Amino acid sequence: MKKTLAAQLLEALERACAAGDLPAVEEVPEFVVEKTKQAEHGDLASNLAMQLARPCRQAPRKIAEVLLKHLGQGHGLIERTEIAGPGFINFFLNPAAWHAVLPVILAQGPDFGRGEWGAGAKVQVEFVSANPTGPLHVGHGRGAALGDAIARVLAFSGFEAQREYYLNDAGNQMATLGRSVLVRARQLKGSDEPFPDNHYRGEYIKDLAAELLAIPQGAGLLEMAQDEAVALASQWAGQKILDGIKDDLAAFNVSIGSYFSEKSLVTDGAVERAFAALEEKGLLYEAEGALWFKATEFGDEKDRVVKRSNGEITYFASDIAYHLDKFRRGFSRLVDVWGADHHGYVPRLKASLAGLGREPEDLTVVLVQMVNLLRGGEPVAMSTRAGEFVTLREVVDEVGGDSARFIFLTRRSDAQLDFDLEVAKAQSMDNPVFYVQYAHTRVSAILRKAEAEGVALPDPANTDLACLELATEVELAKRLAEFPELIEGAARALEPHRLTYYLHELAGAFHSYYNATHVLVDDQGLSAARLVLVQAVGRVLANGLELLGVNAPEKM
Repeated sequence: MKKTLAAQLLEALERACAAGDLPAVEEVPEFVVEKTKQAEHGDLASNLAMQLARPCRQAPRKIAEVLLKHLGQGHGLIERTEIAGPGFINFFLNPAAWHAVLPVILAQGPDFGRGEWGAGAKVQVEFVSANPTGPLHVGHGRGAALGDAIARVLAFSGFEAQREYYLNDAGNQMATLGRSVLVRARQLKGSDEPFPDNHYRGEYIKDLAAELLAIPQGAGLLEMAQDEAVALASQWAGQKILDGIKDDLAAFNVSIGSYFSEKSLVTDGAVERAFAALEEKGLLYEAEGALWFKATEFGDEKDRVVKRSNGEITYFASDIAYHLDKFRRGFSRLVDVWGADHHGYVPRLKASLAGLGREPEDLTVVLVQMVNLLRGGEPVAMSTRAGEFVTLREVVDEVGGDSARFIFLTRRSDAQLDFDLEVAKAQSMDNPVFYVQYAHTRVSAILRKAEAEGVALPDPANTDLACLELATEVELAKRLAEFPELIEGAARALEPHRLTYYLHELAGAFHSYYNATHVLVDDQGLSAARLVLVQAVGRVLANGLELLGVNAPEKM
């Protein structure tokens, strides 16, 4: 609706200039058409007249009068207008304008809200990317829900979106994993060997050790030379953990298109290609036996080491090589979902890509804050490597994937999130996902009742919707009409939490309507119109939930 009205305003401006009522405008300044904050100010408002004041050299209110003269009723869209304050134009739209969206929703079905602004561009969303040294915890779950929802919304907006998980399978942490499993295995065989500090102590390490000893080659590892045993144990344990991570993500309705190995950056030559590209640009230098990147030339606080004096490449070097490889694979835009504790890495990575000719908007890093896990309002103990932690699988098994995903997405990613297990599993209106899903089940219940009473579902295109005169009915139609723009905004900002807010508000409006209004009434025309409205609500709820990776049940 906003785009339609904006286009009509531009046409009105064109007519006004052609008639000589306004001077010719070489370039129309940016303006907005936005939803008003208060209903008494209309449905939509625009600042176009104020923006034209300088190029037209006239008072904004005078410009507004001229624009409205040439706009008229906007092809039946506008019921009335008013000029407010210094020159805002407030629009009160004809209810028929809102009714018109209902047949469109039902005609487009699962595609209602789908956009084309991505124009088929390839975008990659990299998320979770937890070290394969332990199971996913509840914090990883928030990143998984966010990354998957971002990919879904981008794909729905016209992008070719790929999901990727970056496997940190190189470096000391994998050797630490192998040593941790071997020590536990020896302890299970009766050794009193102490468990080393700074190793992985979770119960899952004991489980891996027991599983290792149960396979034919497992016991043999304990007889091998330490370095060889650690290498084999690391590889075996890392694969077992990765298999578990994949199972956990599948249970969470997250499908990863690609698992990219950090090791492959070296074996496939990506690191050397990155060094060569940086060297060609004159962005590397040697000092203190190490190789440095000139990060300060791009706004970073200090230059960064990419290769240590012992010849080892740094994590930063791997990151540069990895992101260059993404572009080499044909992605025009990259989205990384990182934990908030990695915020310091963002400027240096962007600096390296800028040095290699990439634009700032080619990479967006979305930071995810921690999750405070509660049970009945009381904190649930979360620990570090030294102890146990609550796994994502435990949360999903207890509260369900739908509830976990929806609640993870109820706040901005850069804000801390309180996740109460008791609220998340409650079958009550206090549970936000239940609140939204229940609205969809109520739609399904109305449609089942209609079928049971022999009431045929109407043809939306041939149903007279003018009888939808209740304020609640018009308000529902308005909210439904906002869905496409809401999706585009969420995609552009990479903020799927906007969708959870929208669905919660739509569900609330429908619950109020359901409790106060009979859909199936003696007046067949009114029943038909209300059935169209109810079906449209159900379709938008289902489309929105699908973009969040959440089910839209017909019964609960």
